[in-house]
Amino acid sequence: MQDKKVRVEIDGAVATLFLSNPPMNVVTLSLTRQMHDVLHSLAADPAIGALVLTGEGDRAFCAGSDIKEFPRLVAERGIVSQKLGYENETYGLVGNFPKPTVAAIERLALGGGLELAAGCDLIVASEDARLGLPEVKLGGFPGSGGTVRVTRRIGLGRANEMMLLGDMVDAPTALAWGLINRIAPKGQTLAVARGLAARLAEGPAPAAYACKTALRYAMDLPEQDAIRRTLDLSEALSQTHDFAEGVSAFIEKRPAQFSDSLDVDAFKPAD
Repeated sequence: MQDKKVRVEIDGAVATLFLSNPPMNVVTLSLTRQMHDVLHSLAADPAIGALVLTGEGDRAFCAGSDIKEFPRLVAERGIVSQKLGYENETYGLVGNFPKPTVAAIERLALGGGLELAAGCDLIVASEDARLGLPEVKLGGFPGSGGTVRVTRRIGLGRANEMMLLGDMVDAPTALAWGLINRIAPKGQTLAVARGLAARLAEGPAPAAYACKTALRYAMDLPEQDAIRRTLDLSEALSQTHDFAEGVSAFIEKRPAQFSDSLDVDAFKPAD
């Protein structure tokens, strides 16, 4: 039986996906395959309102790829065909997850680990965390989406510094740069991330999805195209029960009771 490299805990509407490859939770081909399948399953589960992504133990969220797999992959010319192609597809499932996502980084997030975390909507890191993209020191570069997702978070100048020098940054620097959203006390990162996820899961699922989609448009499309697409989102959102409930609750000065499940097809662009 294949060793389990990921595991899931579900608490109410919050799912927590653990990278479970101690001690450093490095990314292997097996871990990527298992994570791919689990993410597909969680994305399709209407009971899941938010996802937390973290690493097993207290030594690392994920210290990057298992370098021991590289000699064989290089010899077989399989770095892209056997590893990075599927890895990018899997990390894309995080980046395009239909519900809000939160990464909980305890201690280290390096290389592919940081590239994976960067796909989440929010990132919480421990006060002693160190984050980096050190691939250049191996003669490589971040090949699993980091050149895009990290750059979008922190801008070109700071991304140049992280990727060309390959040095790690500490949690306060990462917060100041916008690479992470919150700093948590050592050992409390997962609890803080789960608290955020619980708040997100209680919110209106269609509105959260519309926010996530609109932000992707803002990063991917020319300004006028992005704005036009947001109007389509607004039209779809205005037809939901949650929107009517939110408006009524505001007028009546009471807490809103959101209940809509997410129908992704309702938000597909007309063209």
